[in-house]
Amino acid sequence: MRKRLGIPAPPDRQNAALMQAMRHGASAFGSECRDAWIVACRRLAGAGYGGAVAENYACLSPEFAALASPGVAIELAGIVSGAAIRAGRRAAEQLPRAAIEVAEKLGAGKCGRWLRLVEWMLGAAPESLATLLEQMPGLLGQTDIEGLEAWVRIGVRVADGDPERRLRFFRLEDADSRRWLQRQSGQVGFLDMEARLKPFLVALWGDAPPLRETPPNAPPQARRRPGFDGSVVRLPTNFQGFSPSDSEKLYRAAVAHIGAHLRFSRDRFPLGSLKPAQVALVSLIEDARVEHLAMRELPGLARLFLPFHSATPTDIATAPSLFARLARALADPAYDDPNPWVRKGRDAFMAAEAELDDQQVSRRIGNLLGNDLGQMRVQFDPKNYVVQPPYRDDNMGLWDFGEDASAQMADAEEVLSSASFRVEENDGRAPDRVEQEWEPESPAGRAHLTVQESEGVLVARYPEFDYVTGRDQADWTSVKEYPPKQGQAQLVARLREERAGFADRLTALIRSARVSRAERLRRQPEGEFLDLDACIEAFISRRIGENPSPRIHGRYERRSRDLSTLLLLDISQSTAAGVRNGRQTVLDVERQAAALLSQAMAELGDPFAVAAFCSDRREDVRYLRLKDFGQPFDALAEARLAGLESGLSTRLGAAIRHAGRDLALQKTYRRLLLVVTDGEPSDIDVEDRKYLVEDARKAVQRLNQMAVDTFCVGLDSDAESSLGRIFGEHNSITISAVDRLTQLLPRLYLRMSR
Repeated sequence: MRKRLGIPAPPDRQNAALMQAMRHGASAFGSECRDAWIVACRRLAGAGYGGAVAENYACLSPEFAALASPGVAIELAGIVSGAAIRAGRRAAEQLPRAAIEVAEKLGAGKCGRWLRLVEWMLGAAPESLATLLEQMPGLLGQTDIEGLEAWVRIGVRVADGDPERRLRFFRLEDADSRRWLQRQSGQVGFLDMEARLKPFLVALWGDAPPLRETPPNAPPQARRRPGFDGSVVRLPTNFQGFSPSDSEKLYRAAVAHIGAHLRFSRDRFPLGSLKPAQVALVSLIEDARVEHLAMRELPGLARLFLPFHSATPTDIATAPSLFARLARALADPAYDDPNPWVRKGRDAFMAAEAELDDQQVSRRIGNLLGNDLGQMRVQFDPKNYVVQPPYRDDNMGLWDFGEDASAQMADAEEVLSSASFRVEENDGRAPDRVEQEWEPESPAGRAHLTVQESEGVLVARYPEFDYVTGRDQADWTSVKEYPPKQGQAQLVARLREERAGFADRLTALIRSARVSRAERLRRQPEGEFLDLDACIEAFISRRIGENPSPRIHGRYERRSRDLSTLLLLDISQSTAAGVRNGRQTVLDVERQAAALLSQAMAELGDPFAVAAFCSDRREDVRYLRLKDFGQPFDALAEARLAGLESGLSTRLGAAIRHAGRDLALQKTYRRLLLVVTDGEPSDIDVEDRKYLVEDARKAVQRLNQMAVDTFCVGLDSDAESSLGRIFGEHNSITISAVDRLTQLLPRLYLRMSR
């Protein structure tokens, strides 16, 4: 047999195992591919990679060949060899098993594409390949090959050459990693629901407490369940294993349930000497009590809560199953459970119907059921207990842990998903979007929640273009509108007076530009075309002996103005720097340009608006409306312009999309977005400098498709400029002083008048 297969005699046990695997696997490749497969196995065996690299390939590649094709299985050998050289033995050993999982999940047609992705990883991030292969089963359960490719390429890009960051991304330890994967998998998560949950809460309870995403370094129980502390609601990144429609309902049920707690759970329970099972039961009864009171006021909530109570009687009565059955028995009047302990809990709860306004009812019933549970010898594991159903919170906000630490208290905190975690620091910068920090307030480990409240109102979410994958990430940025601060309007008025002559020149330039639809003028002495009616009349006059009129021509002329303009000002921190070769800051020049242009457009009656923007990561793109269309440019607008301050970053693409949406609603012939900035877009959650440039460029292209003209005035500062790349060389100009606007406007309006 060895001679027939061309396999040399084994020098040791490892080669003997390899030869045996080759004997068993050769038949899977048929006569056409068998020799090539044997050569591939022998090359791996003779390469000296060590471990089980060659043996794993020989054992598993026949199964892969049956699922995909013999040719692809032979191609896998070369990639295994490359993985052993560049990514290490562990990755090479994992690769055949991962290939089988891909073939089973995605089908034979996708295997070649997956192998190309692995080859790309060997060149771009070889140290992360083993980690990626370990995550492959879970990844394939969440997304398809297109989503997997996009997620992998995004992970390499966002790490910006840092191997440690790439490893955290592919281990799913990075919050952005999980968010990107959620986007690719089509799951519904917190980012999708945040804007819809706030008005939902207001409609239910007349209040909208701050909503926060659970930090990525929280314990597993806390990441799987909602929670609250004080008036802040904490929600999971997503509800794993639920369909998009069920996920939406879970988020709504979760905030409705926590809203009921904030309304009816007025005091925290003192922990005292309660055992972990009693803590869990008191919390369960309190959950049922507040829901009962909520459904008494709003009966429609039953349709939201009850579908998630799916517990049924089981032969083995474990603590988690009994707790879930009790939760259903207290919520669903139609549910009948045969267990005496569950029946006793329901009877006690129903008997206290008249006392449910008293929060101490929950403690009394919970203590009673906890004692009975102990006598039943049912074991309760606080470390692995997770509240059911999934929309209910972890109940940490219900308890006062007091001042004295004890072993029982530590166990009780575990039941409540002990909040002994802290938001990771990011090189001394503020965290991405998690404003909450969990830290012990005392030796007892009492949880304390710090929240930085925002004045902004979330008004829109926009996609962001990823040039690496060539795809939009839907709803990736959040635009929040902030009320602009007011400064001294006299400063802007004084500026106008000081530059009155220049303002007059600007007004004359704008007035001279005829930006409107071209009108056809008839019966002209000369022109671009013959006026047919005038020609006929002239011919008739000549035939009857009269002198014909020489006005037989026509021409096109723009005789009016039909233009809307939105002036968008960059007020990021870089605008606090000085303008090159000048004493003014970039923001000073922006303020002067805005004041003078606004005065000129106001005198001409052109509809225009003025806005400013900056950003603090993708979740907080700040948009300030200084003057809207239809509002006068008065003292209030001047005060807002004077009150602008430099700060934060420049996420230009999102601001352009939001401003473009306003402009697209204008009914004028031409619509102009005039951006005033100092250079390159940037934000502290993006390290790839090209990423935001390409996103802004894509935003400009899409506005052009919507018939919105986009021009940029770049202010000559020390900041790097990518304005030519974003807006086009003919649609941007760099100035160092306001006076150069007289060079910009003729070029701009001439282009728009074509």
